[in-house]
Amino acid sequence: MTIERQNPPALHPTPGYHHVTTVDARRTVHLAGQCPLTPGGEVVPGDVLAQVDQVVANTGIALTHAGATPGDVVRTVIYVATSDQPTLSAVWQRFTNSSIAAAFTTASTLVGVTCLGFTGQLVELDVTAALA
Repeated sequence: MTIERQNPPALHPTPGYHHVTTVDARRTVHLAGQCPLTPGGEVVPGDVLAQVDQVVANTGIALTHAGATPGDVVRTVIYVATSDQPTLSAVWQRFTNSSIAAAFTTASTLVGVTCLGFTGQLVELDVTAALA
């Protein structure tokens, strides 16, 4: 399997992600939106960065279960319940410095939203991976 991550020269530079990801794969893995929920189903206590840490842990578990790694990820969408630019930047930094950082070198989108599905939820991650 080949995953190619590219930035066309006519597009703006990126802070670590790539504008275009192409894949020659035999199998794709689509994770449900990974939420900051503990194994007991509760939203993890703390601020948005504590929630990012739980999402990272949950995503790692889901990828491993599917036989994938963060390096197999070909698309991510990060949803954050905020309109505050510094918060969005902090979330991006936390994800890109986490144990699943390789997942964010691909086609990635960061979106501020009004609200998410669980009471108190501030972040959610949508992930697609490709496998040979």
